[in-house]
This record gives sequence, structure tokens and C-alpha cells, in this order.
Amino acid sequence: MRVEDSKSKSSHHPQQYFWFATIFSFSITDHLTFLINRNESDANDHRYSKGDIVPFYANKIGPYFNSRETYAYYELPFCSQDVVKEKKLNLGEMLNGDRLISTPYKLEFLVDKDFEVSCNKTLSKTDVSMFRRAIEKNYFMQLHYDDLPIWAFIGMRNDGNFNGRIKTEYSLYKHFDFEVFYNKDQVIKVILQMANSFADVTEDKEVDVGFTYSVKWTMTQQSFDRRMEIYIDSTILPHNMPIHHHSITFSSVTLLILIVSLLTFYLLVLREDISKNSVDVEEDQVINNQEEIGWKNVHGDVFRFPQHKSLFSAALGAGTQLLVVIVAILGLGVLGVFQPYMRGVFWNALIIVYAVTSLVSGYTSVSFYCQLEGTNWIKNLLVAGGLYFGPLLLTFTFLDNVAIYYGSTTALPLRAIVMLSLLWIFIASPLHLLGGIIGKTRVSEFQAPCKTAKIPREVPKLRWYRGVLPQMALAGILPFSVIYIQLYYIFTSVWGYSVYTLYGIMSIVFILLLIMTALVSVALTYFQLAVEDHQWWWRSFLCGGSTGFYSVRFKHGNKAVQAVCQGDRPLSNSDFGKAKVVYESLRYEMIRVAPPQLLSLPRPLETLISAPIKVLGHFGVIQEILEALKLIKEKKIISIR
Repeated sequence: MRVEDSKSKSSHHPQQYFWFATIFSFSITDHLTFLINRNESDANDHRYSKGDIVPFYANKIGPYFNSRETYAYYELPFCSQDVVKEKKLNLGEMLNGDRLISTPYKLEFLVDKDFEVSCNKTLSKTDVSMFRRAIEKNYFMQLHYDDLPIWAFIGMRNDGNFNGRIKTEYSLYKHFDFEVFYNKDQVIKVILQMANSFADVTEDKEVDVGFTYSVKWTMTQQSFDRRMEIYIDSTILPHNMPIHHHSITFSSVTLLILIVSLLTFYLLVLREDISKNSVDVEEDQVINNQEEIGWKNVHGDVFRFPQHKSLFSAALGAGTQLLVVIVAILGLGVLGVFQPYMRGVFWNALIIVYAVTSLVSGYTSVSFYCQLEGTNWIKNLLVAGGLYFGPLLLTFTFLDNVAIYYGSTTALPLRAIVMLSLLWIFIASPLHLLGGIIGKTRVSEFQAPCKTAKIPREVPKLRWYRGVLPQMALAGILPFSVIYIQLYYIFTSVWGYSVYTLYGIMSIVFILLLIMTALVSVALTYFQLAVEDHQWWWRSFLCGGSTGFYSVRFKHGNKAVQAVCQGDRPLSNSDFGKAKVVYESLRYEMIRVAPPQLLSLPRPLETLISAPIKVLGHFGVIQEILEALKLIKEKKIISIR
């Protein structure tokens, strides 16, 4: 009675504390989000009058075929101002590796310019060598004009027969043609065309270079709200939507078949047995039921608590937190929060949502641990807090040190590290502790549908295919089939230059994934109990998470595709399944840069064009390749072999 009285006394106040803590944490989050995002743009309204200075920044440079390898813009000896100003960045921009700095280019609103001199510079032998190595690695530079991203290659490499010798020439672009489209008082689109004006950097010798640029303003009827459509990858264009629709349809049909199969099995086989065995079990009844076989023989052991229950509860709490984070991010994406031109907003939202949901992790872990009759809930709370964050911190520290060693912009500055530390100390950790306290005070007794036998039944020796690893391999197949199409576009966005905006479709796929994972886990758990193996807790957890191993294998399993896209080898006739990547790469180049910019296309486009016609023809891109070839040949952009 003493325990029941204490529970009844504390059953009201912790709930009030829970809601108060939740509202308080979200209030802090709102203020923190405002402080983090306050440096979003120099001109928040994006409206200008004639002659106004439009914000123009250089961001970073790096090899085209590794979007994660980026360096500061002035790592190469470009023209610079006497005083270089750095734009103050928010946390998300720093996490994304952005480093915005001023440039000598002045593109005033509605002011045309013709061969304006940026600077006259004598490149030393070291400068020439740096530019040549960058051109050889297909370095590109990223600029931002009125928050519109601009990509351009810094030079061009020509391999050809010169005076009877095979020779490679390296040319540095020294004139930029900017064409800016506007609608009334707003900038809509900017195109950077690298004109046929080069500086030869083939040999290590001093070179005098005059860097110039031209600006042309053109009126357009396109609205400001739709100005980012050109930068969004072709994954959301109408001709590609059937791929997503077919994927969802296939997954839904598979899920329906699985549901019908399980319901049929339940109605015909299990319902009567479950109702008969859902009673309390005594020791003598267990002995008398030896004639029972299968799962009915272990119903007195099925709710025996798992081994390492503290670790199990911590894993459940960390997983619940990640589930809430994913749901929150997808919800924000569906609401249109993550616009492509809002730099760093996604990272800001991800960091803050993860910090706030630490409350969920602490509550779920401690609450379940106490239900399993655990006593050291403080230790469990610490395990839950470090189970995911610990490996994440170690990985981040290693990658950040590597980035610092190579001088990459992906290395976080001290200001970003301090901000992350403050978030963890003053937001995540207190909320995690608060969740654990609420979980401890609000704990309820574990309600099993039947009693657990005092003597655990020995698990019989099982065949190899009923082991943990084979079951995990089997469990991940169907859930992975639901998401593998979306994984392709997500990895393209993470490791490439495309922008993922299909949050509605991703939400539907995620719901299908959750249902499929739950059903597969239930089915495999039944098969495990049918062979009298009652140690199902960890098995069901691992089988449900086995889809992650397929996702990792999928990410690392496209070596042939990477070789094709990087120009290491032409596409072979056996690469039918991977030719889609070639198609998407070509479409992305044609959509992203617009026809006048085709002179900036990288040399591996020749490899894409030389792919077998029957492979590319399967995807209906022959006409597009011919059009690209025509434009390239007319402008003499690159040599076609």
C-alpha cells in the first residue's frame, strides 16, 4: 500500500512538470533558432533599386567529382579586394562547409558592364602550378549572388595532337560573362558563362593575366517565388515522377500482400491458441503441458526480461528519439521550411530538433528500464545519452581533424564548436536528465498477459539459418525494397549537387517502411517462438534495424557507377541497371547550367556520350545527347573523340 500511495501522490505533478518542461524547451529552441538564423541574408526582402549593390560572395572551391572536398576560395590566387570581408555565418552554414567572403566583382542592380577590369595580376610559377593542378582535377568554384548559387569551372583541359605530338594544354578562364535576369525590382536568375578568353598555364612560368567580367541585365516574366526551380534536380520534374509513383505502388502492393497473409494466418491458426493460452501459468501447468509444441510450449517464458536490459532500454530510448527527429524533419520539409536558397536551415533544424528530443530519449529509456525492474536508472540514463551521441562525437572529431589537416572548409571553426557545445550543455543534457526524472516518477508496472515461469526453459539447438545473422539478412530485404529508390536520390543529394525536395513522397515511403518493418519483425518473432526460442527481445530489435545494413551496402555498392561518372572507364554493356545514373548526370548538367554555359561542362561528359547507344536508348535520352553534342560542337567547347 505504501508504494501505491506514493504513486498516487506523484501521478499528477510529474505530468504538469512534463508539459511545462516541453513548452519551456520549445521556447528556448525558438529563441535559439532566431539567434542562429539571424544572419540569413544581407537583403531579406531581395528588393533593389537601380544602382543598388546586390550581395555577391565567393564561397568555396573543390574538385567537381567530390562535393565534400571543398577549400576556401582564396586558396587559389584569384583576384581579391584590398580588404577581404567575411560574411557572418549561422551554425547551419558552417556545418555545411560554407565560407562566404567578398569578391572584387560589382554587379549593381540594372547596371550593364562590358569588360570591366577585375584586376591585372602577374601569376608566379607557384600560382601557375596551383591553377594547373586545380584544372587537372576539374576544380569548380561556387559563388552566391543575391543568395542564388553559381557554379563555374576555373579552367579547361585540352588533350590533342599538337604538331604531331600528343600534348595536354591547361587554360585558365580570365573573363566572366554574367547574365542576370530580373523581374521588376528582384533578381530572378543569374547565368555565368566562361567566355573563350584564356590564359595558358601549361608551363611553369610567370604569366600576366588581366581578369575581366561583363554584366548584362535581361527582363523576365518568371516570378520571384519560382526562381529556385532551375537549381532543383530533375528528380522532381514531371517526367521523373512516375518513378516515385511506381515505387510507392509496388511497396503498397507488397505491404498489402503481407498484411493479408498475416491476417489470414492469425484468423486460421493463432487466434484460438492465443485466447486459450492467455492465462496465468503455474509450474505444475508447465510440466503438464509438455505435450504442447511450438510457441505454446514457451508461453511461460516469452515475457522473461532480456539480458543486458539497461543497454536494451538505452537502445530503445535512442531509437525513439531518432524516430521523433525523422518525423519532425519530414514534417518541416512538407511544410516548406527547407527552401533551397535558405542556406543552413536544414542543419539548424536538425541540430535543434535533436537537442530538444533528448527529453524523449531520457524518458523512454528510464521508463522502460524501470518497468524491467532495473534499479540503477542513473547509469541507464548515461548509457542512453551516449549510445548514439558518443559514436557520433568520435566520428565528428576524427573527420574534423582530417579536414583541419587538409585545410578543408568542412572543418568547423571554433565559433561553431562553441555553439554546439552550448547546445549540448544547456539544452540537450538538461532535457535528457529531465526526461529520465519524469520516466522514473511516472513508471508503471510491467503488465504481461501471462505469468512468467520461475525456471527458464532451455533453448533447443537451432539450425544455422535460424541464427541472428541469417534472420537479420532476411528481415531487411522487404523494408529495403520500400526505400531503395528514395535512397538513390538522397545519396545523390548528400554526395552530389542535387537538391532533394520530395518530402511528401519521402513521408509516405517512411510510413510504409515503418509498417513493413513492424510486420516483418512480428512474423520473424513468431517463427522464432515456434521453434521454442523465447529469447526474442534482442532478436526483434536487430531484425527491425537490419535495413540499415542494406542501406550502407547500397551506398558503397556503386563503384562501377562512380567510375563511369568520374570518367575512369566507359560504360560497359552489362551496366543496364546503372545506366540510370548516367542519364541523371547528363540531365542534371543540361538543366542546371542552361545552354550558354555548356562550355563549362567537364571532360567526363565525353565518356557519358561514348556510352553504348543501346544502354542509353533504354532510357530514351538519345535525342538529348544529340542536342548536347550539337551545342558542344557549335561552340567548340570540348573536343569530341
